[in-house]
Amino acid sequence: MKRNEMLPEEMADKQMSGNGFELIRIQTNENEEQVVSGRDLHNFLEVRTRYNDWINKRIKEYEFIENIDFVLVTQKKVTNNPKNPYTEITDHLMKISMAKEVAMIENNEKGRKARLYFIKCEEAWNNEDMILARAFKIQNRKMLEYVKRIENMEIELKQKEQIIAEYEPKASYYDLVLQSKALISITLIAKDYGMSAVTFNRKLHELGIQYRQGGTWLLYQKYSGFGYTKSTTFADEKTGFSKLSTKWTQKGRLFLYETLKGKGILPVIEQ
Repeated sequence: MKRNEMLPEEMADKQMSGNGFELIRIQTNENEEQVVSGRDLHNFLEVRTRYNDWINKRIKEYEFIENIDFVLVTQKKVTNNPKNPYTEITDHLMKISMAKEVAMIENNEKGRKARLYFIKCEEAWNNEDMILARAFKIQNRKMLEYVKRIENMEIELKQKEQIIAEYEPKASYYDLVLQSKALISITLIAKDYGMSAVTFNRKLHELGIQYRQGGTWLLYQKYSGFGYTKSTTFADEKTGFSKLSTKWTQKGRLFLYETLKGKGILPVIEQ
């Protein structure tokens, strides 16, 4: 690309008069329309009347409409007062069509010069290169907005997934327990926690839940009578003696879950 060539977005931002210099600063609003500061125009026209009086008179006389022909804006201006270093001033961002008319109303050399300048800026703004440049700029902005929306959606999705992940394991384990009414062996409960039955029984003993007597694990007194376990006897075919078989109820399974959770021990599904 040659040094004197401009990118499309640079062309869309550059406002030039016929001789290549900016006579009055022209801005672009969010709708890609050219607008002019009323105060800049007031200064260029060298109007002696105070700005607010001058612009309000023009608006009233020629029936300019706010938010159609112009928009009101406020900005801070530095003062020489240490106690009040800033003051707010009102400005009017005029569309080019209004700026041309206001300049023409002055009926003097400055007004005619400003009007011709605005006409040249309009012509330049509406030539094929500038139209393509604005289209390129708008497309870029829309693409950036689209990418930003996608990024925000991805962040929101991850946040929702995190919330679901935090609540789902507990709900899943409770559902698993509550859906079953059958008795369950300690071996299967231990498997929920990724342990063997031997290790799990020892852990329950360490926590003061059960003790071993005659090869059988029994609940300590303070936990018996709540329906946590159910025991039956059966005849051992090898020895002929009766043996005790203890299994846990679903109520007991939930009791173990809450107790172990309080000690920081979670089932595999929640780890």
